[in-house]
Order: sequence, then C-alpha cells, then structure tokens
Amino acid sequence: MSKPEHIIQAEIQLYLSDNGVPVFRNNVGAYTTEQGYYVKYGVGGIGGSDLIGISPVTITPAMVGKTIGVFTAIEVKTKKGKPTKQQSKFIQSIKNQGAIAGIARSPEDALNIIKKFKP
Repeated sequence: MSKPEHIIQAEIQLYLSDNGVPVFRNNVGAYTTEQGYYVKYGVGGIGGSDLIGISPVTITPAMVGKTIGVFTAIEVKTKKGKPTKQQSKFIQSIKNQGAIAGIARSPEDALNIIKKFKP
C-alpha cells in the first residue's frame, strides 16, 4: 500500500531540513469572506507547489565563491499521482526563471531535484 501524499510531504520536509534545505508548506486556495470578498492565498496561486523554500547554492570561485539562496518549489505526489496542468505550468515557470523546481515522490527525489541544479 502506498503512502498518502501528506505523509510523503512531511517526510520530505524533515529530510530536506536535515540536509540544510528548509522548505515550508504552501497552502494554496481561495475563499469568499462573509463580506463577499474573494481572497486567494498561497505562493503561485492555483498550481503553486506544495513545498517552497530556499536552497543554499555555492557559487564557483569564478563567481566570487559566495553562497546564495535559490527559490525552490517541490510538488509532492504519490507513486501514481500526476500533476495538474496548473502545477506543471508553475514548475516550468520557476525553472524558466533559473530557480529549482520539480515533482518528488520521496524524500530522496526531493533532494535529487536540488542536487541536480546547476546555476
């Protein structure tokens, strides 16, 4: 029996934190207040990744040898889960801007997404 997505997500959060990459739950959605105002929340709106954070990246000596933080977005899915069109578009838009993004089905997947990043 495969694990539910929220368990995989918690495992990824702990694993990445233990590896120096803190990520945070990004609740995305919308609601209407009692006064009738429509409020959207979450980074990236509908399609925003489940986990967001900043990955430390060491710039090469040719680039001054400085460590910088790179925006990171991880979409969590079960083994059989598929991203929505909006989630795929969000991930691609983050990558297009030179940041780190991808779909993870395990803590190891999430760390590999970060390790494969090349500035």
